[in-house]
Amino acid sequence: MTDLRSSLAIELRKFKRDDEEVIYGKKEHKIIKNRIVYNDSYNPISEYYDKIKNKKINAGRKIKLQFSLLAKWSKKGIGDYYFDSKKANHIIEFAENFCRHSKGKMAGKKVRLELWEKAILAAIFGFIDINNRRKHQKIVLIVGKKNGKSFLDSIIALYGLFADGEGGPEIYSVATKRDQAKIVWDESKRMVKKSPVLNRRARCLVNGIFVDYNDGTFKPLASDSDKLDGLNVHIVIMDEWHQWKNGRTLYDMMADGITARENPLIIMTSTAGTVRGDIYDEIYEEAEQHCNNIEQKNYNALDERAIYFVYELDKKEEWRDADNWEKANPGLGTIKKLSALQDKAKRVAQNSRFEKNFVCKEFNIRETSIDSWMRFEDFNNTKTFDIEKLKPKYLIGGSDLSSTTDLTCGTLIFKVPDDNHIYVEQMYFLPEDLLEARVRDDKIRYDIWYEQGLLRLCPGNKIDYKDLKEWFESYYFKKRFYIPFHGYDSWSATYYVNEMQTTFGKKGMEAVIQGKKTLSNPMQNLEADFKAGKIIYNNNPILKMCIANTAVDMDRNGNIQPHKGFNQRKRIDGLASLLNAYTVYERHRQEYEEMIK
Repeated sequence: MTDLRSSLAIELRKFKRDDEEVIYGKKEHKIIKNRIVYNDSYNPISEYYDKIKNKKINAGRKIKLQFSLLAKWSKKGIGDYYFDSKKANHIIEFAENFCRHSKGKMAGKKVRLELWEKAILAAIFGFIDINNRRKHQKIVLIVGKKNGKSFLDSIIALYGLFADGEGGPEIYSVATKRDQAKIVWDESKRMVKKSPVLNRRARCLVNGIFVDYNDGTFKPLASDSDKLDGLNVHIVIMDEWHQWKNGRTLYDMMADGITARENPLIIMTSTAGTVRGDIYDEIYEEAEQHCNNIEQKNYNALDERAIYFVYELDKKEEWRDADNWEKANPGLGTIKKLSALQDKAKRVAQNSRFEKNFVCKEFNIRETSIDSWMRFEDFNNTKTFDIEKLKPKYLIGGSDLSSTTDLTCGTLIFKVPDDNHIYVEQMYFLPEDLLEARVRDDKIRYDIWYEQGLLRLCPGNKIDYKDLKEWFESYYFKKRFYIPFHGYDSWSATYYVNEMQTTFGKKGMEAVIQGKKTLSNPMQNLEADFKAGKIIYNNNPILKMCIANTAVDMDRNGNIQPHKGFNQRKRIDGLASLLNAYTVYERHRQEYEEMIK
């Protein structure tokens, strides 16, 4: 076990946060009549991403991916949307001219936004179409605590209330409990009272902030309120939703309330949470899939209305090096005190019992038995092969039947003499009647994969396992490849197994019990083979998706099994099918190696 005390580095070396241009960005503004006015060409998104690329700012994987795409869009546009720097600058100017700090030594002083804050605000408000409709309606920001989430929420809420050009804007700060809902609202109220300009134009009462010239209101609401129905929401702020229990109902209700507005916004800000299997995990896994799609250039699968800013460490152990702290804490050293974090790190190094909560709250590492299996770079292999040219003698099969309405996958793996690679052939099956619904609901382009011959459609609304059987038989009867071993989920349909036995024999079909005892060692060995580049799978994009979606459920002894996480729409069937085949391969490794000589 690593000695935390000896491995801890709490001083910043590469990323010292002492350069004003890095923290606040270039001074691309001028003062006109005592007001800050930004240049029309100012683009904080590109500036922020450039500093990430040039390693002046240390950002995690998800932030790099999201801003790489936003920077590209800000220059070239995306579909019907383009980047309007004036729109982006408008909220930045509003914040720095009219908003004031409400607490601490900065209380009463004008706001000065940091570059990362400007980039986020520009991404939210800068992308519009020719009708001035914003591209993004759902904004997720996950960041370590004490980085000014509530402060940024307050700026967005007040901008929506005063300056967004919306008639009768209704702004809400919501949570499952009223005290929680009031956090952002209270911060906004204090900010208004500190600002002479805003205070003259608003009435701050016990139950809300009211603006008469545009009939605007800003109120805190809890899920137990009797006033949640019939809302006409312009902007809703959902803060600290990692604490929500049974939060899906509240989220859905507020999301339904934005449908009548031209430019609505759902703003979701939080640190990592300890409440498992609820709204936090659902949204986080959305963010994970979003970033996976960017990484794989699967842009068609992106939710065009959502952006995800996830500030977190890439690996749990990174917290031991202070140069990595900025990944989860973009306001480190300015908004968030470096000395306070250093002191906490020292205490954790002295007592590892505090580590779990520390990395969760300060660095956004979710503490759960469910964790990601592999990074994209670990399993990405673009090599291809032609099975007819390799001419293997023997193949090993694997089936994952899933349910009658879900994705079903058949797998064949094989080796050839004097070659340590394992080659993977797969075919996927989906009910024809459900194709459009799956494309729409899962936001996955199954239709394109069907056209590419990677997926077959079964007539009707159910999987016909005879189609899967026929696919395996085509290798046996037509191509004359033998399949002496075949692994299947022990919960598979009995009649499918019986039918397969008529062709491949009773001994050839082997049940694979889906549990840690059976799957842990094969899964770990398969992971090692992927990382070593030994698994060649014809660059199959469906298998890539399934692997990227795969999490692991780990017990206290480190034994693992695949898990799809808390989002039931995520598909891992291709990995499950491959793992069944690989498990049987491991059982018969020596025998199989002798066969192929």
